[in-house]
Amino acid sequence: MGLKWPENLALYKIQDRCKELILGDDQLKEVMKRLTDDINKGLGKKTHADAIVKCFVTYVQDLPNGTEKGKFLALDLGGTNFRVLLIELGDNHFEMKSKIFAIPQHIMLGSGEQLFDHIADCLAKFMKEEKVQKEKLPLGFTFSFPLQQLGLTRGMLERWTKGFNCSGVIGQDVVQLLKDAIARRGDIQITVCAILNDTTGTLMSCAWKNHDCKIGLIVGTGTNACYVEKQKNAELFDGQDNGSGKVLINTEWGAFGDDGQLDFVRTEYDRDIDEHSINPGKQLHEKMISGMYMGELARLVLQKLTKEGLLFNGKGSDPLFTRQRFYTKYVSEIENEPHGTYNNCRQILEELGIKHASEQDCVNVRYVCECVSRRAAHLVSAGIACLLNKMDDPTVTVGIDGSVYRYHPHFHNLMVAKISNLVNKHIKFNLMLSDDGSGRGAALVAAVASRK
Repeated sequence: MGLKWPENLALYKIQDRCKELILGDDQLKEVMKRLTDDINKGLGKKTHADAIVKCFVTYVQDLPNGTEKGKFLALDLGGTNFRVLLIELGDNHFEMKSKIFAIPQHIMLGSGEQLFDHIADCLAKFMKEEKVQKEKLPLGFTFSFPLQQLGLTRGMLERWTKGFNCSGVIGQDVVQLLKDAIARRGDIQITVCAILNDTTGTLMSCAWKNHDCKIGLIVGTGTNACYVEKQKNAELFDGQDNGSGKVLINTEWGAFGDDGQLDFVRTEYDRDIDEHSINPGKQLHEKMISGMYMGELARLVLQKLTKEGLLFNGKGSDPLFTRQRFYTKYVSEIENEPHGTYNNCRQILEELGIKHASEQDCVNVRYVCECVSRRAAHLVSAGIACLLNKMDDPTVTVGIDGSVYRYHPHFHNLMVAKISNLVNKHIKFNLMLSDDGSGRGAALVAAVASRK
């Protein structure tokens, strides 16, 4: 069905307004070049202090090899919920129990002592429920915030992200804060064997199943990546070589661009998101990609197009013009329908108080969602291609977790296609969805540490 001229003109204008959200391969290659430079700065002793992409040494040198045995606890803190897990490993045997606990808003914004007392309380409850409160178990602690690690069991919080702002934690060793909270209770015995972030956990979890896994990636509320680096390139690594000659590097690539390196691809919508965030000027790469911001990016574009009269006959609604009201899950739901079907789109628009949307409006809303999510997938792909080229291994599996990668219907395919375009041709890669990465991974780091 051909579009009528006014609709054709509107579509042309919408595509014109959205064209800055579409990144060509030349732009993505420039992103890769700048990210590679920033990673090298993060790894270098002389340049690390001023580096934007910190590339923290994790002190994890060995990946799981299948000989890990025993019972291990894991704590997984990385968002508004946290999980406690009990994992039992044996010969080709894996059993896992877990429980999710909420972190109330007043604790997310309260004192560090309150936060760690709450975590210790939940941990004790879980151990009692599982009848292991009398055992002294090794624990792996997944702490998914930017950490400077000083050893496998020492990590200083660099800054809070993801809506947390607990006082008295920045610059402190979070393992010690956890141990202190456990000691204040006095009713459970735990040996904290390792602290890691969710990205490292994802890599470990996938490596347990697939020994080619050498990159861990998160694309969820936030985004980050870690990879296996040669110890000689990680100039800040001051541990003893356990024999592998390798160490996992936590890039903290969410901060890429905080010094202006991404300004050449950032848009007015990105600037708006940043200005209204709780951490202006920080995590600019993450704000172009992750689930915390994707829905709001789409809403800002839709709001602008509506106010210009290009959508909904210029008639918006209070919810559409309200910050954070267009959820990231809407992007996935709208794109999940076959082209030409708009049931989800209409339902979402009705939830937003727009009951008069035409079919062409639905086509246009979908187009905006596609531009936002495709740009995110392409930026992540540029980052992964940059790591693959840097490592230069002939075969690498990328272990991936996070709600955006897991639930967006096209993210995986967009990434496979774009990485193939950007990666050096002799490198074979595959993308593997982690099942329960950060929790299982924390237990596996504890298990590998105990194996040593």
